[in-house]
Amino acid sequence: MKHLSEYRDARRVQEVLGEIHETVTRPWRLMEVCGGQTHSIIRHGIDQLLPAEVTMIHGPGCPVCVTPIEIIDQAIAIASLPETILVSFGDMLRVPGSEKDLFQVRAEGGDVRVVYSPLECLKIARENPEREVVFFGVGFETTAPANAMAVHQAKQLGVRNFSMLVSHVRVPPVLDALLQADDVEVQGFLLAGHVCAVMGYWEYPPLAERYRVPMVVTGFEPLDLVRGIHRVLRLLESGRVAVENAYERAVTREGNKPAQAIIARVFEECDRNWRGIGPIPHSGWRLRAEYRDYDAARRFAVEGIRAQESPLCRAGDVLKGVLKPTECPAFGKECTPRHPLGAPMVSAEGACAAYYNFGRFERSTQGG
Repeated sequence: MKHLSEYRDARRVQEVLGEIHETVTRPWRLMEVCGGQTHSIIRHGIDQLLPAEVTMIHGPGCPVCVTPIEIIDQAIAIASLPETILVSFGDMLRVPGSEKDLFQVRAEGGDVRVVYSPLECLKIARENPEREVVFFGVGFETTAPANAMAVHQAKQLGVRNFSMLVSHVRVPPVLDALLQADDVEVQGFLLAGHVCAVMGYWEYPPLAERYRVPMVVTGFEPLDLVRGIHRVLRLLESGRVAVENAYERAVTREGNKPAQAIIARVFEECDRNWRGIGPIPHSGWRLRAEYRDYDAARRFAVEGIRAQESPLCRAGDVLKGVLKPTECPAFGKECTPRHPLGAPMVSAEGACAAYYNFGRFERSTQGG
């Protein structure tokens, strides 16, 4: 594939790492927002190749991980009904609710299916007119356009047995919340390239200026990541605050206008609860009033479900970057991919899963 081998060129990565070592003169703490970036950093050992002064902090950029436990329980309750087909992306099935996960519901006879696109759900709904088909719509801005289009098409086509359990969250408000938190110490950000491909990065300069924190839009391959890290460090070392784009091949300042338009047509901003973090104002999307009939939480009257996190799980502190996964006492002991206490251990973008799957079992000496 184009833009794959060239951005995994070890020689070019080493060259940029050399430039980073020449640039850094003092300690810095950088946060990569995206869980996909976290996995790439850990898989390729990039954090271990940086100068000792640079600490990479893993942020809350895993949408599966931040989905509140009560919404997982809502999905489980809906999936347990005999007349429903619950459809989801695959990484949601192992995320623990308060008592079970969706895999267990399927093992108990629930009709839980995996798709690669929410638009597939409309086909399932039309093929099963006697059943209620519910899509578990989770994600950041990246998945929002397709999810919005599925609801919009359902309304246009008159597909009445389709609905969506919505748990969409937005990146700028959570960065604002992190930068206000007393226990979070971040001096620069790598912004998620796929989010910015949809939304652009015009929302971030006010945040950068307000908190005097530079930010760089960054991709996911090793060369993307070291270049993004280098640009953040150059800004920090020079005392400049700016938002720069190091992912020009996929991202523009204004983003994808048609994608933004379908999001705005179907969704409206709302307050959201983030698993392990808590409520953040204006940090999510919900269906607008004209699409509210497709809201599964309302249709199945599960909005009142409430649940508590496991007291052993420190996922919230991991998601905020207060702890490294290995600094959670349950990591690799009570909490493993086969028996997870929290979503970061089972999600394809979870920091705990990255540390476990790539053999990072020793406690970090860099802090964080």
